[in-house]
Amino acid sequence: MSEADQLIDVLTSEEVEAIEAEIAHLPDRESAAMEALQIVQANRGWVSDASLSAIARLLGMSAAALDSIATFYNLIFRQPVGRHVIMTCDSVSCFVMGCEKVHKAIEESLGVSPGETTEDGRYTLLPIVCLGACDRAPVIMIDDELHGDVAVEDVPAILERYP
Repeated sequence: MSEADQLIDVLTSEEVEAIEAEIAHLPDRESAAMEALQIVQANRGWVSDASLSAIARLLGMSAAALDSIATFYNLIFRQPVGRHVIMTCDSVSCFVMGCEKVHKAIEESLGVSPGETTEDGRYTLLPIVCLGACDRAPVIMIDDELHGDVAVEDVPAILERYP
């Protein structure tokens, strides 16, 4: 079995094509590491060890080097997550504006602690150091949508928007 066939066994042909298209715009294959991780995660929801190794082979780098990139960025998920990822900001600004009460309301509504996924696979709750929206504190992000000036009483309605 050729190396290309081995990659296709793990990565889809569409993923390989998308990664190769990104590589074409960059000075070398390794420069596409983040884009490749994002492509695979967009298709699968997370980046498994097998996927990471296949991406590393495709980029001509070691799996350890690619894993160090993947684990540095908190938006690359190295384990399965729910359909919706809730990131709760715990920056100083959010803390001062009462984020602890909001976080507690989310935990109680979902029945999970930070780092856990609901039993139905609907939500994963992850803390994050800063979402960069200090002027709207406290903030949370669900998938790619930022929610600012969140109050405890807003939590049920916000969660209902994500089936």
